[in-house]
Amino acid sequence: MKKIIITIDGYSSCGKSTLAKQLARQLDYVYIDSGAMYRAITFYFIQNQVSWSDPAAVKEALQNIHLEFEYDETNEGQASIYLNGENVEHLIRDMLVAEKVSEVAAVKEVREFAVAQQQQMGEKKGIVMDGRDIGTTVFPKAELKIFMTADTAIRVERRFKELYAKNKSITIQEVKENLELRDYIDSNREISPLRKAADAIILDNSQLSMEEQLQLALQWVEDAMMVQSS
Repeated sequence: MKKIIITIDGYSSCGKSTLAKQLARQLDYVYIDSGAMYRAITFYFIQNQVSWSDPAAVKEALQNIHLEFEYDETNEGQASIYLNGENVEHLIRDMLVAEKVSEVAAVKEVREFAVAQQQQMGEKKGIVMDGRDIGTTVFPKAELKIFMTADTAIRVERRFKELYAKNKSITIQEVKENLELRDYIDSNREISPLRKAADAIILDNSQLSMEEQLQLALQWVEDAMMVQSS
């Protein structure tokens, strides 16, 4: 069957990346972590004291940023993101980056920079990409669009477990406030706000196991491939 583009959008801590990686492995597709791209840019801005409220400073900084994904056997066999030749996969996952990434991702010049790179990656199809605006802005003609959501309390618990494993001093209240802030910024930003594409399928995984949601998504992939090949 012809290869397709699969987009997975949705709120923070819904398991978008987990599902995207599973689908990529099952289908032998390329997984592109758009969130990692924005986190890497945010990490660069923080490390180099770039003010993302200054358009001129942002434009200059973006000229010095080169992002690419490379296979990394230490990252569950998935591709890791490299920033200017350095593997920053683990450096971009800390709380400081998490607190600022939604602000940086809302900057017009940053989104244009990232979207252009993402669209280039998808020219050959056979990719799975997750994010906030993949099905609405990056690949509006994707053959399968999934919009993931889950109850807020469940998302907070998932995120807390993930962060607590790395930082024992983190509190669930901090995680809740960060998640709510990210939801607000993502949904209300002027450029490419988080929203469900008209033709996206909603996947509420509040009560689903990872295996159950994978099997459901695989059925949707099969259906989309059948339509594409007919």
